[in-house]
This record gives sequence, C-alpha cells and structure tokens, in this order.
Amino acid sequence: MKHRDFREKSQPLVMIIPMIDIMLFLLVFFMLSTIYMVQTNNFQVNLPQSEGATQEIQPKITAITVMKSGEILYDDTKILNKNLPQMIHYALNEDSEAVFVLYGDKETPYEKVVAVLELLKKSGVRHVSIATEIKD
Repeated sequence: MKHRDFREKSQPLVMIIPMIDIMLFLLVFFMLSTIYMVQTNNFQVNLPQSEGATQEIQPKITAITVMKSGEILYDDTKILNKNLPQMIHYALNEDSEAVFVLYGDKETPYEKVVAVLELLKKSGVRHVSIATEIKD
C-alpha cells in the first residue's frame, strides 16, 4: 500500500487559455449589452409644441465638377468659368453652411482644380470636400 506524502508540495497549474476565453466572452457580452442600453426613444411620446423651437436643417450639398477639358459643371449644369463666383455667392447667401464637393477628372490639369479650390476659399466657403474613388 502506498502512503501519501503530505510534505510534498506541487506548484498549482495556471491555465491561461481558458482565462483568455472567458475574458473575451465577457468583453463581447458587455459590448453587445451596451448597444441595447444606448437606444433611446423606444416609447411613443407626444411632445409639447413650442414657438421658439427650431428644426435642424441639413446643409445643402453642391457638386462642382472640373472636366478634363477644363469645363466646369455646377450641380450637373455646365457653366462658364466666370460665372462660378456668382453661383457660389448665391449658394452661400441661401445657406452659409453649404457644403461643396469638388469632383475632378484624374486627367484634369492640377492647376484647374487648384484654381477652383482658391475660388471657393476666397468666396468664404467653410466646408469643402474633394471626391475620390475607393481603390480596389
């Protein structure tokens, strides 16, 4: 018969992989549960009316396209280069937060695109984006 030696002490084993699995499970659980906690306005509520309330208005997005030949399209309408400043000022008078998106053909001379950018800057446009395509 074999007797057990109680003086012999073995080091406890730390299993790290199951601990990592549990931590990842908890992380995913809390991430998913907070998504459902953040949602508001789940109930139909009749809001009171106010005369001083303002409706949030999204700015108008205007496309300016510089063609390979140097022609300029303002919202898909061909215009003369000299008329572009008046069109920009008109759009800014309607909405001072107007957003202009600049489209340029990749074969358009760089100086023509820069000229339109300078014109937008001189006109006081605050929001300009340059359109590109996503590379495959």
